[in-house]
Amino acid sequence: MIGYVTCEKPEMKIRDFEVYSGYYCGICKSIGRRYGQLQRMSLSYDMAFLASLLSGLETGKDQICREHCVIHHITKKTVIKNRAVDYAGDVMLLLAWYKLRDDAADENRISAGLLSLAMKKKFRKIEDVYPELAMDMQSSISEIGRLEEEKCSDLDLISDNFAHIMESVFTCYETACAPDPKRQEHNRRLLKHLGYMMGKWIYLIDAYDDLEKDIASGAYNPLIYRYGYDGSQDPADFRKSVREQCERNLLIYCSEMEKTVDLLDIKKNKGIIENIVYMGLLRRTDKVLGKEEKTDGKPL
Repeated sequence: MIGYVTCEKPEMKIRDFEVYSGYYCGICKSIGRRYGQLQRMSLSYDMAFLASLLSGLETGKDQICREHCVIHHITKKTVIKNRAVDYAGDVMLLLAWYKLRDDAADENRISAGLLSLAMKKKFRKIEDVYPELAMDMQSSISEIGRLEEEKCSDLDLISDNFAHIMESVFTCYETACAPDPKRQEHNRRLLKHLGYMMGKWIYLIDAYDDLEKDIASGAYNPLIYRYGYDGSQDPADFRKSVREQCERNLLIYCSEMEKTVDLLDIKKNKGIIENIVYMGLLRRTDKVLGKEEKTDGKPL
């Protein structure tokens, strides 16, 4: 998750936004308490969605408190503490560590290499707790790297690997709410599908969002090879030419996520979860797809 999964704040109730922000602050505090301050840098609201979703499937009450932090040192902020918050923090650090390793290997970035070394011991701690998740991430990220080196033009193939990472992220956490094994398995199947569809959506929207930048830098982007960009076309025009197909796929993924959330046995945070899945993802889709459009001379 890389910053695309966010809420539609104007449509969210004030109380729900306070709770949603509490999950974000809770993850930040959890990481700082267990792993140190440096690791907080890669935090995003994607993880707040993960924590609120997984917490929402459990019957236990969250531990809610008000605390200061380095950024908000005058006014106390709502902080939520629970197992799902800790898990979301662990997921974030695993993703960050693999991203740093990938950057160090592919782009020969010294800073990424040094940061990955600094995180190595902390990564090993998380790997010991979630070996299956770490293994799935490592396998899929390695396969993504191999396909990128081959300049893969099969968008479905390469995005499937990222979708499999998200499947694992959504299913490796075991909810504590399920005395009924059938209900737990029901939720698990739905979470797996939700993670898969969200992974497909994230990978495609990120590729479309970065298309012009990747053309300029020469970085790999599956859309370049899927739709045959040969360098003769203006990058902005090429971006427009692939918009319709990308939009169709992105909206299909959003629709699948909406239908999946409808079937989940959500016990709390329903307003937060539905706001993000029903409105936040669509709003972000429209925003990324509409970057080239202008209204009264201003970007939408």
